[in-house]
Amino acid sequence: MDDGMENEEAANPSAQLPVWHARLLHIYISPGHDYWGKQGAGRFQSGITEVKEIECVAGMGLRGDRYFGHRPDFKGQVTFFDIAIVEDVRHHFKLARLPASVFRRNLIVRGIDLQQWMGKRFLFQGVEFEGSQECRPCHWMDRAIAPGGEEFLKGKFRGGLRARIITSGMLHID
Repeated sequence: MDDGMENEEAANPSAQLPVWHARLLHIYISPGHDYWGKQGAGRFQSGITEVKEIECVAGMGLRGDRYFGHRPDFKGQVTFFDIAIVEDVRHHFKLARLPASVFRRNLIVRGIDLQQWMGKRFLFQGVEFEGSQECRPCHWMDRAIAPGGEEFLKGKFRGGLRARIITSGMLHID
């Protein structure tokens, strides 16, 4: 007797994907980057906004973010960042009040090993993603955090996981 599950799984390949059981603590978007310009040009002031929910658009990114529609198949449509790394940075650099927004990553999560999701598809809050690249820290971290911030975040996906958005949907902070 067919209970319809085989047909449902064939029609919805996402039904077979691993589901993240992580908490979404913060969602950040920005209309532009905030890096320092060329030598002597000063810093851009695009700012960053925290929102309680965000629309994920398949193949495009997070609506309202600087990378929305950046280019076809862009690896960094969204960036996941582990709050445990934020806490490590706060402790290591003795910056107890350092906001998670300073890292300029989109989705701050707790309870998932980002490194294991490179090159894999997964569901998070009903939205399908594909881990596409380690988010490598740059010299910006030495200015945004403290000297040595870039080096502290290197390796083992401590800078975050960049991902493509495969299916559209909404994410909400917990």
